[in-house]
Amino acid sequence: MARVRRALGTRAVGHAGTLDPFATGLLIVLAGRATRLARFVERQVKRYRADVTVGTATDTDDRTGAVIRELVPSPWQSEAVVRDALQTLQGTYPQAPPAYSARKVDGRRAYAIARAGGVPELEAREVTVHSIELIRWAPPVATIETVVSAGTYVRAMARDLGERLGAAAHCSALRREAIGAFRADDALTLDRLAKDSPLLAPLDLLGDMPRVELDAEAVRAVAHGRPVAAVAQTADEVALVADDRLIAVAVFHEGWWQPRVVLEAA
Repeated sequence: MARVRRALGTRAVGHAGTLDPFATGLLIVLAGRATRLARFVERQVKRYRADVTVGTATDTDDRTGAVIRELVPSPWQSEAVVRDALQTLQGTYPQAPPAYSARKVDGRRAYAIARAGGVPELEAREVTVHSIELIRWAPPVATIETVVSAGTYVRAMARDLGERLGAAAHCSALRREAIGAFRADDALTLDRLAKDSPLLAPLDLLGDMPRVELDAEAVRAVAHGRPVAAVAQTADEVALVADDRLIAVAVFHEGWWQPRVVLEAA
């Protein structure tokens, strides 16, 4: 983030959707008041491409960890078997997160407990794997592409794929290809980022969130954090806009749009 702050000339910088240290790909960076929109970006679906190495498991479920188990199939499974195993990972179900994760246990990060030699007791959380596809199977590596909900650990999916195959496995490469409609192929690299770089408007970050157009009087009210009357409830949460500018994100409450995040202050 320090490089981004220097490039943009502002200290008000944040990001949405942390990448694992060994991962590459898309990271959405927010600047100025747009940092308030991180939660809305983070919850959008994400697309990843990953390499799953079958035969060894690690304590982090990725290539950075120590090998804790070796179990190599003999003979290697066919491509059809691997595809079938992947399909069992599609859908909505409780996923056990990796021990080395940022989840908190009694106020401490799980990875801090694990690094100290402890065993963090992590509860499984419901995730949704919208799609999962086998791109290539060249034993011992399966290259996959998957679209998942927020909070899904692809390295946990790699671990679980190994179990489905009656083997050990870990995630040996991970690249985030997209978040919502934003693609890594369209992103700026750090080397190209500068004060005059073309940046997205805050409204672009909200994906397909319904929009409610405000008149001038309503804009003034919302800019002061006051609710405005909802002519119709189009959704529980909407973007309040004026002339394609994002004024606020609001929630519906008893016939009113109540601002929750105000971007354009009075």
